[in-house]
Amino acid sequence: MHSEQPAQNVKIVVADPSAIGLLGLAIVTLVASSQKLGITHDVSLVLPWALFLGSFAQLFAANADSKLGNTFGATAFGAYGLFWLGIAMTWLIQAGVMGETLRETADIRELGIAFVGYLIFTLFMTYGAASIHKVLFFIFVMIDFLFIGLALSTLFHSEFGHWLAAFAELFISLLSFYGCGAAVLNTHFGRTVLPVGKPLIKR
Repeated sequence: MHSEQPAQNVKIVVADPSAIGLLGLAIVTLVASSQKLGITHDVSLVLPWALFLGSFAQLFAANADSKLGNTFGATAFGAYGLFWLGIAMTWLIQAGVMGETLRETADIRELGIAFVGYLIFTLFMTYGAASIHKVLFFIFVMIDFLFIGLALSTLFHSEFGHWLAAFAELFISLLSFYGCGAAVLNTHFGRTVLPVGKPLIKR
């Protein structure tokens, strides 16, 4: 006769993935903004950072956030991770890596339409970010300006749009570095080392 074993509950703990996701965003926007600002040239060596930091790091964070039941984080990191995959593919097509036919028949306005779509997405995500903390909210505000600038420069060849995108991308990077540092240090020390600000709206 076997004695019954008491039931045991196993809790799987997943670390907050926002730090690695924000690091990926910070690095790729820093490198990409340097090209838009004319500090560097061409996008050949922006490509690895778009793939590994802009895309894979954010997709990793999205997967971890989904395990935590964080729909907002999973959607945000997932959407922007896929965005950088799309951008990387666009650059490869424009460089002729995918064949001359694709390069010659590419219509840049389709990329502009995609930027408009991401602007729509980012606008309602900005409202959601306002319920988390101020640093995240301002990151999303800068992403809004980035997509406005990208859409204007791509669809209308706007010089103002180009510079708006360039500086917005730089500020995204700086804010994301701060957000990454706050996520790591505040968790590591169990206290507020880098304040991120209270939510602007209640959930």
